[in-house]
Amino acid sequence: MLLVVPALITACRLLDTDGITPVPQLLSFLPWLTVPAGLGLLLAAVARRRGLALTAVVVLAATAWSSLPYTTWTTVGHGLPVARVRVLAANVEFGQATDALIATVRRERPGLLYVSECDRACGRALTTAFAAELPHYAAVEADGSAGSVLLSAYPLRDWRVIPAAMGMPGATAEIAGRSVRVQLAHPMPPVPGQVDVWKRELGRVEDFAALRTGPTLIAGDFNASQDHAAFRAILKEGRLRDAAWAVRKSRAATWPMEGPLPPYVQIDHVLVSDEFSVDGVRFLGLDGTDHRAVLADLDLRGER
Repeated sequence: MLLVVPALITACRLLDTDGITPVPQLLSFLPWLTVPAGLGLLLAAVARRRGLALTAVVVLAATAWSSLPYTTWTTVGHGLPVARVRVLAANVEFGQATDALIATVRRERPGLLYVSECDRACGRALTTAFAAELPHYAAVEADGSAGSVLLSAYPLRDWRVIPAAMGMPGATAEIAGRSVRVQLAHPMPPVPGQVDVWKRELGRVEDFAALRTGPTLIAGDFNASQDHAAFRAILKEGRLRDAAWAVRKSRAATWPMEGPLPPYVQIDHVLVSDEFSVDGVRFLGLDGTDHRAVLADLDLRGER
């Protein structure tokens, strides 16, 4: 039994499918499944069951290999740098971490701020607190987890919303003479009973990414990790890179920061097109939320 779950989940990963419950949920644990696979190998070796030990070796090796980043590392964009852009993406858990986020923004001074689960009170607090520093914004005003806001130091136009149960606002930012598509992502989580909704909403983010023709930044709580096929499809179709992967931090967990389990999966991301180079990524704790925020320092590059 120690090998069954790692074998099944690794097979789904290799076949590039998220399957049905419980596969999407267990894919979040993929790197950790090397533990039962390794234990299965140890027990098979102790019992001198050669066939089972060989099977365990294959499962362990496949699970470990599948846990590696599926793209090559690269931090360099194309063209000469024209602007430094600092991006901060945070889930404030029903607005509970609003005060902590305000303090963090004052300290870190991002030029683009993506905030998920920002209820109406949260939205008012942020737009008031940063009326001077981040005067431009696009928002989905709603209660609880459905609210989201994207604040910007740069002028915004062409506001849009990707249809979803939770707010996914976007716009086009004018940065150093370049038009940059900025989009907040916050699909439903893949809990039992709503996996189809999760796939559908990630698919809409993928459709948005696939249409890109210029600089693009998609950030937020994707409720998906690099081990989910639906998330990788966004990168592939949009020709995007995960900023954390670019600086070898693809396994830095961002969730859950509360509860009985330690943080075990990275579901909060900043995705960049090749018009950006990645200079650094940090993960920041915020009191009041079960997510770590993602702070990315980027260089926007001019047209070649």
